[in-house]
Amino acid sequence: MMAFLELAGGPSVAGGRTIVFFPEGAFGPTNNCVGIGNVLRARGHRVVFIVEESFAGRLEAQGFEERLMRLGPPPAVAEIPGQFWIDFIRDTAPVFRKPTIEQLGEFIAPTWAALVDGARYVEPRLREIFDELQPDVIVEDNVVGFAALVSAGRPWARIVSCNPAEVKDPAVPPFSSGYSTTARDAWRPFLEEVRRTHADLWAGFDAFMREQGAPGLAYGHLGPEFVHESPFLNVVLYPAEADYQRSEPLGPTWHRLDSCVRASADSWQLPEHLEPGAAGRDGALLYLSLGSLGSADVSLMQRLVDILATTRHRVIVSKGPLADQLELPDNMTGEAFLPQPAIIPQVDLVITHGGNNTVTESFHHGKPMVCLPLFWDQVDNAQRLAETGFGARLPAYSADADELTGAIDRLLVDRELAVRLAALSARLQANPGTVRAADLVERLARDGQAVLR
Repeated sequence: MMAFLELAGGPSVAGGRTIVFFPEGAFGPTNNCVGIGNVLRARGHRVVFIVEESFAGRLEAQGFEERLMRLGPPPAVAEIPGQFWIDFIRDTAPVFRKPTIEQLGEFIAPTWAALVDGARYVEPRLREIFDELQPDVIVEDNVVGFAALVSAGRPWARIVSCNPAEVKDPAVPPFSSGYSTTARDAWRPFLEEVRRTHADLWAGFDAFMREQGAPGLAYGHLGPEFVHESPFLNVVLYPAEADYQRSEPLGPTWHRLDSCVRASADSWQLPEHLEPGAAGRDGALLYLSLGSLGSADVSLMQRLVDILATTRHRVIVSKGPLADQLELPDNMTGEAFLPQPAIIPQVDLVITHGGNNTVTESFHHGKPMVCLPLFWDQVDNAQRLAETGFGARLPAYSADADELTGAIDRLLVDRELAVRLAALSARLQANPGTVRAADLVERLARDGQAVLR
């Protein structure tokens, strides 16, 4: 590790700035921030990541400093990265079979409650970290706010790496609804259910924010805000071709990243038995990933694997944290965790849960998607793929073999879609989002003033 990374709270290296990243404790937001952080570190800045203790050492192994924190009391046994959310998703999985309006009370509100509890618990530790590091800028990628961050007296940036519906607009369907942009009759009942299930939780968190010296949170006619908009810099991660048409333009501190794909330090070699023509296999090469959280539902993963086993296609499977419980047939290969940025460019189609990280990486490399959403922004991404024609949306738990294989085969032979995706990919790769984001963050760190479009 380079010498400047060994400094605790001292001055930045070679006139560079101290930039602190604080992503949510999941691989998607963390990987997005890593891509930006790599660019900034290469420019001579000191880059520090605030990570949950279960992630300890993972960012350090990539050359970054780490500051560890917890979002709840320590467990009796050691955790794997993101263990809290893996357990939470596994135990709540039956709710994902229900309509999104029913998920609001049974899953979405409890999830917000867990996030809010974590923000309360970590408050003292965050203040310690910011006092120690004295950062020139803090970059956060979370769906919930942190009082210590917004009241630290430091410039800060917010990254929205969920679906853009998180940033509300009268012409955009309610976040986590998965509703279409045209079926507006369903929006009002959904928002009424949001108020019924979320209002008290929001009020308590708003009061906590104010008690800690942070600004209050907003609650408008489109629903509650659990996170602040930055007065300095806000970044939304989504390609323009798939984004919503807003009725109210975003403010001048909002900037778009069409993609934010980190350069992979890892290579990945297709196993010999899956090479084209090996063992008589001549099908397409597919990538199956339900994300680090979705893959915790082993029964769902195994059902998808069993369906794909009946096809002529070759499949790379991101097996997830419970990999030892998943059995793969001969036309597949997989590991618990795979270097996704090195794999997606090699495949013909991606089967995804619809997490924003995988969706935007697939756009970046011009790959069609079959989306099997479970919750949160995944349902919104799935709907956008279907509405814009970049992929297919299927119900994760009830789609049968014919529906899944039919969607795959239809997308693979859609030449018009292939042309659209190739043009989109070329545009995104010509303007790397990691570089654009680094430019914006660097400007904020240097000037300490709002970064306007």
